[in-house]
Amino acid sequence: MFRRIVQALGLAAMSFSIGLSHPAMAENVTGAGATFPASLYQAWARDYQALSPDRVNYQAIGSGGGVRQIMARTVDFGATDRPLTQEEQARAGLVQFPVVMGGIVPIVNVPGIAAGALRLDGPLLADIFLGVVKRWNDPRLRAMNPQLALPPLPITVVHRADGAGTTFLFTTYLAQVSPVWAAKVGAKDAVNWPTGLGGKGNDGVAAFVKQTYGSIGYVEFAYAGKTGVAPVQLRNHDGAFVSAGPAGFGAAAAAAPWGRAAGNYVLLLNQPGAQAWPISGATFVLMQRQQASAARAQATLRFFDWAYRNGDATAQRLHFVPLPEKVKAMVRRQWGDIKAGNAPLWSAR
Repeated sequence: MFRRIVQALGLAAMSFSIGLSHPAMAENVTGAGATFPASLYQAWARDYQALSPDRVNYQAIGSGGGVRQIMARTVDFGATDRPLTQEEQARAGLVQFPVVMGGIVPIVNVPGIAAGALRLDGPLLADIFLGVVKRWNDPRLRAMNPQLALPPLPITVVHRADGAGTTFLFTTYLAQVSPVWAAKVGAKDAVNWPTGLGGKGNDGVAAFVKQTYGSIGYVEFAYAGKTGVAPVQLRNHDGAFVSAGPAGFGAAAAAAPWGRAAGNYVLLLNQPGAQAWPISGATFVLMQRQQASAARAQATLRFFDWAYRNGDATAQRLHFVPLPEKVKAMVRRQWGDIKAGNAPLWSAR
């Protein structure tokens, strides 16, 4: 009996804290999209399930798939690492908000090269993915890494085969630092790669790199420490060689213009700062501005409000950077734009 009373009080306290009480009937919330935050959303869903009658199911199908599914109204929320512009949101009738921040990391599998030992800058990284730099003992690589014994091994490029926000961030960075890349390949969530093998999802890219000597790929940071692959150092905007990690992602996000960004369209690439990791980014959720199911939309917002209030420790454990509290408060106010008919489905308190 005592346990049931405590559980009931816990649920009541949670309902009060998030500003909307739970309905009598539990809701099944579905989301799909980016692989970048998948481990976090799934961990949050497990923790939330222990406290709430609602259930949250998230499928990691890539940012492109997440955008398509929310536009088709087949899920309650879509997730993307490629933020939609305000114009794109308006055309599709969507509301976009950030959830957490993280980073994209080049990884290599080169015999004798330990994690964090190889140094690259943006133009050299672009030329590797263009297929211009073809071997690991290329003079430019040796000049940037005189401390390493680089082998005469062919370079195998590994990229995403699916439409991915991870690819959008990576190619946008390359387009910023390499005019040749910008002209020949461009910046999208799916591009015509000049060279290389395609892997599906972060897992697929990491697996290809792990099993292929001489390979290089790019993955979300949580995948960069997997056995058999070595993250690289990158030269950042300030000229410092830095390693990826939450400190570097946080440094890149320090001056993010959230309050001034129309539609929350914010990129954190190549930001100034001695510690800033140059391929940092936020991950976003998309919801329909006009909802067919008020109950499921409210359940979705309850979940993300709970995550904002209670999920930072889990985010940090999984190597993400939580949003500042003032940004979370800003987002809650924006949730008032999500409506069923003329009725707002969230009231920030």
